[in-house]
Amino acid sequence: MRKSASSSGKKKVVETKITKKTVVKKGGKDGNGGQKWTTLEHNGVMFPPAYQPHGVKMLYNGEPVDLTPAQEEVATMYAVMKDTDYATQAKFNSNFWQDWKKILGSNHVIKKLELCDFTPIYDWYQSEKEKKKQLSSAEKKQLRDEKAKAEEKYTWALVDGVKEKVGNFRVEPPGLFRGRGQHPKMGKLKRRIFPENIVINIGKGAPVPECPMPGHNWKEIRHDNTVTWLAFWNDPINEKEFKYVFLHPSSSLKAQSDMKKYEKARQLKDYIDKIRKTYTKDFGSTDPTKRQIAVATYLIDRLALRAGNEKDDDEADTVGCCSLKVEHVKLLDSKKIEFDFLGKDSIRYLNEVAVEEKVFKAIGDFQKGRKKSGDDLFDRLDTNKLNAHLKEFMPELTAKVFRTYNASITLDNQLEHTDGSIVPEKIGDYQRANKEVAVLCNHQRTVSKSHGAQMEKLEGKMAELKALREEIVIDLERARKGKPPRKDEDGKTKRNQSPEQLEKKLEQTDNKIQKMELDMKVKDDLKTVALGTSKINYLDPRITVAWCKRNDVPIEKIFTKSLLQKFTWALEAEPTFRF
Repeated sequence: MRKSASSSGKKKVVETKITKKTVVKKGGKDGNGGQKWTTLEHNGVMFPPAYQPHGVKMLYNGEPVDLTPAQEEVATMYAVMKDTDYATQAKFNSNFWQDWKKILGSNHVIKKLELCDFTPIYDWYQSEKEKKKQLSSAEKKQLRDEKAKAEEKYTWALVDGVKEKVGNFRVEPPGLFRGRGQHPKMGKLKRRIFPENIVINIGKGAPVPECPMPGHNWKEIRHDNTVTWLAFWNDPINEKEFKYVFLHPSSSLKAQSDMKKYEKARQLKDYIDKIRKTYTKDFGSTDPTKRQIAVATYLIDRLALRAGNEKDDDEADTVGCCSLKVEHVKLLDSKKIEFDFLGKDSIRYLNEVAVEEKVFKAIGDFQKGRKKSGDDLFDRLDTNKLNAHLKEFMPELTAKVFRTYNASITLDNQLEHTDGSIVPEKIGDYQRANKEVAVLCNHQRTVSKSHGAQMEKLEGKMAELKALREEIVIDLERARKGKPPRKDEDGKTKRNQSPEQLEKKLEQTDNKIQKMELDMKVKDDLKTVALGTSKINYLDPRITVAWCKRNDVPIEKIFTKSLLQKFTWALEAEPTFRF
């Protein structure tokens, strides 16, 4: 795998007449800097509890060692991950050791991670977990009630006088960073966040949220009504990124934002033909910038690649089309190209695709003269320049809109011809359509460790159902002939049932077998793809609502409770709605 080169600082773009004259207008989150609210009040964020030392000593070279509370806290973070795959990863262990030894200090007896034995702490942790499991129902309820009471004031905000739910109001506790895929920073210490790290956004004249830590103060108080975040702080692992607190997805502001996003993507339908004609014409342009814009737009449109370096306020920077390096793209035979790079969340994007002949030639030309594999493939282009070009076709159009458009149009087209006759079959049809979108967007996941065991369990249940069916068939034949019931495995005479009762029982069993067969097939088909990401972020929910209404499928079978709350605005979509 060809890893993405780390980007330090802004990408340097070769200037030409086209790039020099391009002006990118500044605006708010919605692209026009418009006012989002008039008054805003909330109670800030909820911090995790302070660390409580347990005093259990780990071993070093077989001997117990003393640790300060700060040292013990980090040791405990590592100890509790003893049985995870992360503890076997060299990068995870190396990053953990580099951060922990800074806290240990140069004079500490611990000098090598391989001589450390965290088992005593791990055993203590397991014991504490078991104690919690053994609590009575009343004790567990009391803990839940206490937790809910402590959280209550953080769960809502007043927006223009209306009470709205807040999304994730909790500051993440310190821990060891895991990341997705082979993240280069896995194992690093996520430091504790304090009020001094947090910027609060409220309306002018609104009471400042009380700082819950005595002796501490908020980093800054802002009154910015052009944004919808309530608070933010720098990510403790990636300082250039931010963690935001937003209103709950079910809030009116978020609903308006979602609807606008999908309407913008839907609007792209009216412009896509012109955009495609333009970039096809520019594949052969003698202007190198025009040619790079054309090829980049083609890749973003046809492969649903992320633009790269373009992000929502609550997303991390991503490696994508505009930040591709020469090493990420390999020309193969028959006009095929192999893409191999680490994308968002360090998830590998590996795809071999056939492209148009002029695109194949253009990429070959872009690679010529690049001396290093880490050189930019598109050296005259960045996301700002590409988006400025796209806005010449459609107001507020950015590369990001293509991803939403292509995901939604793919789902809409896939759902046009579904042939399931019963609800389980129809759900399977939907999930297969959703899978096409997940593959397009590279929403991968590793096969769960428990997948094999789960399939074996289902196969066992299937065998039991089929055996039961055989028993029912025999009993039905006997009942039709007027013969008495047989004896069961224990030697007891079975309950006397009429042919009608047994026919109904047979039908119910056949339905269970059919449903289980469908469930097993879908489960195996979807073992390497994640369907949820596209549902949450890229698929116009009205497509799903309309399809459910056309096919008499309860929407609850497709959308989770949280998605139903997030997309209440879409539930009135007509059955005739098409993206």
